[in-house]
Amino acid sequence: MKNGLISQVLAGLGVACLLCSLASAEVLKIVVNDTIQPITAEYIARAIDEAHRRNAHAVLIELNTPGGLVDSTRDIIEKITASKVPVILYVTPGGSRAGSAGFFILESADIAAMAPGTNAGAAHPVVLGGGKIDDVMKAKMENDAAALMRSVAAKRGRNVEVAESAVRASKSFTEQEALSQHLIDYVATSEEDLFRQAEGKTFKRFNSETTTLKLAGQPIVPFDMTLKEHILAYLMNPNIAFLLLAIGALSLYIEFNHPGAVIPGTVGVVFILLAIFALNLLPTRFAALVLILGAFALFAAEAKFATHGVLTIGGIALITLGALLLVDAPIPEMRVHLWTALGVSIPLGFITAFLMSIALKARRNKVVTGAQGLVGETGVAQTALSPQGKVFVHGELWDAVSSSDIPVGQLVVVRRVDGLTLQVDPLSVAQSPRPTVAAI
Repeated sequence: MKNGLISQVLAGLGVACLLCSLASAEVLKIVVNDTIQPITAEYIARAIDEAHRRNAHAVLIELNTPGGLVDSTRDIIEKITASKVPVILYVTPGGSRAGSAGFFILESADIAAMAPGTNAGAAHPVVLGGGKIDDVMKAKMENDAAALMRSVAAKRGRNVEVAESAVRASKSFTEQEALSQHLIDYVATSEEDLFRQAEGKTFKRFNSETTTLKLAGQPIVPFDMTLKEHILAYLMNPNIAFLLLAIGALSLYIEFNHPGAVIPGTVGVVFILLAIFALNLLPTRFAALVLILGAFALFAAEAKFATHGVLTIGGIALITLGALLLVDAPIPEMRVHLWTALGVSIPLGFITAFLMSIALKARRNKVVTGAQGLVGETGVAQTALSPQGKVFVHGELWDAVSSSDIPVGQLVVVRRVDGLTLQVDPLSVAQSPRPTVAAI
């Protein structure tokens, strides 16, 4: 009797757990509207892990991307193909695209769909920085990308030959062309339309198992980026990273010219560290930083040698070139834009040269404070100097020594300050200030 009661309790717990798991079943939705880079890969990986933890029916990835980095693309494909939860990739809304890296990710999904008015493809590998490479290296890159495409397309049962043409011939496809050539599974006007079309359909997973999805009526739960991922994704914009670097360098420059100001130095350190962190995640040409540092050297030289703007123009050219070469990315969206480079470098060049010129002029000016500020000042002998006596200079009475006798009331000029004693000479008529002439 006791054993029977225990069995009933265990069975009840099992049913309760099953009901809880079924109740938690849902579709986890994420939106990727950015380039494919490390933060994108981290976001997708975290969503897939969370979907598995929640026992979700599927992960829905709404994609709109021009492409991105190969390493991040491979990380995403690896996570999708190893996922225990089916992954649905939906290129939406109309006007969106799954270009380059996005096409690889589209083909790797369990279910691939596109909205009307979208396109996908153009997945030929691009040389970082747009430079030329030899034919052997070019063939290696192309063959490697083509092999990856064949692998994911074949495992998903899609048209391998046409998918490979997007790599080798940079072909791009509309949603209807992709559907008719079996590169995607559905063309859907909305999430509900997509789920309705896929309802009850059987498909093969990457491990060759077959699965049937029943998504109609299932709740769609948005899964957003964390605050950290939002901040990092913002910093991963090469234009933002370059802007942070430029502001940080200018702030440090101001601090060096005005020691003790504190605020410019603090801002400079924080901004430069943020820029370095972002550039470390991006494919950065650190040699471009040398060009940017060289630009600041030219700005300083302009203030010192006064070349009438020649060195400033050279510095602006260097910092612009350094900005354009700073991020070595395969697509234009992941490089510093020309207008950003010019918009930062031109004002930065003139501001830096102006600040340096002010600092150099201040250093060349005659000292007007302290003991050195008395040299060259005129005063009046309060007592006879033969050779020692008292003089009145700058509102103060000083001990003074003269090289010749000076009577009381004689104007004197300070030649040197020796401790608390002034070395003075009599002020000649030629040296004395001209009297003011009044005109009627």
